[in-house]
Amino acid sequence: MTIGIEYETEIMLDIAYEDIVRRVVLAAIEYEHCPYEAEVNVLFTDNLSIAEINREYREIDAPTDVLSFPASDYETPADFDSLEERADCFHPETGELLLGDIVLSVEKILSQAEEYGHTRERELGFLVAHSMLHLFGYDHMADGEREEMERRQEAILEGIGLTR
Repeated sequence: MTIGIEYETEIMLDIAYEDIVRRVVLAAIEYEHCPYEAEVNVLFTDNLSIAEINREYREIDAPTDVLSFPASDYETPADFDSLEERADCFHPETGELLLGDIVLSVEKILSQAEEYGHTRERELGFLVAHSMLHLFGYDHMADGEREEMERRQEAILEGIGLTR
């Protein structure tokens, strides 16, 4: 399992963010019954940088809390069988499933934790769980999809004790 974590902002979270990221990533992989070792990259940044990325990739000129960049397209969410024959979904040297990249705004983690009245740990865990589901092919554009993602996010977080 490869979980790359980079911290590219001077704004400090002052929590065990690497541990939380690892716990949530592993819990999400287990929850979705991913049969492979996997690779995920996580970048912590600030509002200015995430706004630039948001503008470049989504044409939205504003900061956001998290961006997800799935490395694979799934026929249906978390349908790992559909990836079996696609070599481009796996790291050529390690054989790990390439899940994708997660970009987080530290400023948004701090402000949303306060706004929602829960811990920074919970907010970070929520955003990583949310993003992991995107990396598995889930979306939330329609009401039914949104409810399904919310249910899965809560189950992942409850499984590791990051409750409200």
